[in-house]
Amino acid sequence: MLSNLKLKAFSRIQEIYTQLASQGLKISNIEEKQHNYELNVQNFKEKVKVLVYFGKKGVSTIIQGDIHCETYIKVKKVAVGEGLFDSIGEKISEPEEYIGTDESGKGDFFGPLVIAAVYADQITLNELKQIGVKDSKQLTDEQIKIISKQIRKIIPENFRNVVAINPEKYNQLYDSFKNLNKLLAWGHSKAIENIFLKNNATTAISDKFGDEGLIISELAKKKIDINLIQTTKAERFTAVAAASILARDKMLNWFTKTTKELKFEIPKGAGDVVNITLDKIASKNGTEFLSKLVKLHFKNYVNYSNLKKG
Repeated sequence: MLSNLKLKAFSRIQEIYTQLASQGLKISNIEEKQHNYELNVQNFKEKVKVLVYFGKKGVSTIIQGDIHCETYIKVKKVAVGEGLFDSIGEKISEPEEYIGTDESGKGDFFGPLVIAAVYADQITLNELKQIGVKDSKQLTDEQIKIISKQIRKIIPENFRNVVAINPEKYNQLYDSFKNLNKLLAWGHSKAIENIFLKNNATTAISDKFGDEGLIISELAKKKIDINLIQTTKAERFTAVAAASILARDKMLNWFTKTTKELKFEIPKGAGDVVNITLDKIASKNGTEFLSKLVKLHFKNYVNYSNLKKG
């Protein structure tokens, strides 16, 4: 079966090579790696890599480079076309071993943004399913606490990672990236990087939150070659669901700890109730203290700040 997939992958990258060559781009020879074929495209100072992976679960195409450069855009149209990852996401079967990533807290005005990654193989995937691992949004906070402890017993410390970006650091990073999806891509790639060298993963799966090239570009900076699949409803994959639970647990711990420290309830979400709490904290501790607790680019803070300015 693998030989057939290799042939299919080689045929695919040859087709890409031919189409790119017809556009007058400078292309390297096709190289065979352990899990993929690859080629490099150069147009003046712009460099883009195309990787076509083959494995037991099929063939997939990845491109790496600056997603904003003209060459990347040209290569993307030829190599993957529009909507490739959505179509893959609907059809892909769960790999036998992979890294799953997910985040928690991006929609909450108070608290951190937390990204977690979990590497699992056939054995640990089965064990995770047996303890009831599923999308964290389908679990209560109490279930999250119980199952997260079980996940940490099943998955060795070296095969899981949690990147918690507390509000103060989050606000600094957002000022740097000026874009939430870029910040998310940085966090997902960081979580993957922290466990990538400690396992045999050839594939990573994450939820689709923007242009798939954002995470790929971040991984390329770290020289991490991995078959990345971004798809909607990625939590249907067990390792992604496990990552979502670990991320949610870390975020819940922040709310519990901060509520105790401030001696009143810190609400989740970004509805009207957070505005009342925002005003209460600012009145007691000053507006500068808010940067340690909230995401400053949210409309809640922008509206509050404008109101105070009069």
